[in-house]
Amino acid sequence: MDLTVDERTLFLHGYFDVRSTGVVREALYDQIEHTTGDVVVDLAGVEAVDATALKVLAVASRAMERQGRCLILRGCSPALRRLLAYTRLRRLMNFERATA
Repeated sequence: MDLTVDERTLFLHGYFDVRSTGVVREALYDQIEHTTGDVVVDLAGVEAVDATALKVLAVASRAMERQGRCLILRGCSPALRRLLAYTRLRRLMNFERATA
């Protein structure tokens, strides 16, 4: 997993799975703690996601919601959107609208 941070956006590349959730969780909560406003997680470069990764995103989304902020997912593949719908986590997530 390669992770880069730019302003309030985390860019993930590779496999977002149990081996990388610790690194992503740490970077995500660092962003949440040290920024104001919404935080974006760009998943366009993610090849695969597992259940532990989904849990990290869901818990962070709920934490931000309690603060009146949003965790916004960008670049979700159709397969990831289906997985979020199947697990009923889609209702907890905010998605960035694609720009034309």
